[in-house]
Amino acid sequence: MIHWALVGFVLGVALAGAAGWLIARRQIEHARRAERRARAAERLAEIGSMTSGLAHEIRNPLSTIALNAELLREALADLDADPEQRARLERRLASLQRETERLRDILEDFLHYAGQVHIEPTPTDLNQLVDELIDFFQPQADAQSVRIHAQLDTQPLIARVDAPKLKQALLNLFLNAVQAMQETDAPRELILRTRRDTSRTPPAAVIHVIDTGPGIPDEVRDRIFQPYFTTKAAGTGLGLATSRRIVEAHEGELEVYSKQGAGTEFRIVLPLDTV
Repeated sequence: MIHWALVGFVLGVALAGAAGWLIARRQIEHARRAERRARAAERLAEIGSMTSGLAHEIRNPLSTIALNAELLREALADLDADPEQRARLERRLASLQRETERLRDILEDFLHYAGQVHIEPTPTDLNQLVDELIDFFQPQADAQSVRIHAQLDTQPLIARVDAPKLKQALLNLFLNAVQAMQETDAPRELILRTRRDTSRTPPAAVIHVIDTGPGIPDEVRDRIFQPYFTTKAAGTGLGLATSRRIVEAHEGELEVYSKQGAGTEFRIVLPLDTV
């Protein structure tokens, strides 16, 4: 005769043992993943410290080169030399100074990108933030024959952001748009729009940066946020990468939509302040 109570007890013990083994295995896997993440973070911090130190060591000789180039330029101005020879030397010195400044700019961009993005968020009306940035950027847009169209939400859009850093992210997008429109004969227009998106959970504020440039080729679009990737002769390739880091530090998203011949649209999506 089968003792079903005993069978049930044995099955219960077996199942409990199996469940306990699975739980223990998951805990071990979680612990291992946490350990791997900790080691990776430590390694990244070490690499960051090394690269920052190396960059600072490069900055000092660059400053010395720039200073000596300026002193040479001043000495050349007082030198009694053939005008043609003087002009040739002045051109070489000017080239040296330009390249030194370019290297310094690249180094500063690298240091800024390599460092941690530390934000100090406060409740901010994104409409006002964008409006202030338009006033700042207007002279540069005018110089490039770019018309700015602002379409701001009629209601305040309050989000917890670090205003100076978010302005930097937006400014990078503005500059990218203006540079893109230099390659088109179409009317150069920069459209800036803000709106509330209640279809998202939680509700979000969206900032649109739209240009009428040539658009981004499909084979390039997936790479535009990679550090040092650029299609521009004078670009460092850090502007868009930096913008994305800043937006993600705000727990937001930076999206891109583009079609060749129809322009490009970047969207910054940020959580609305619901407090």
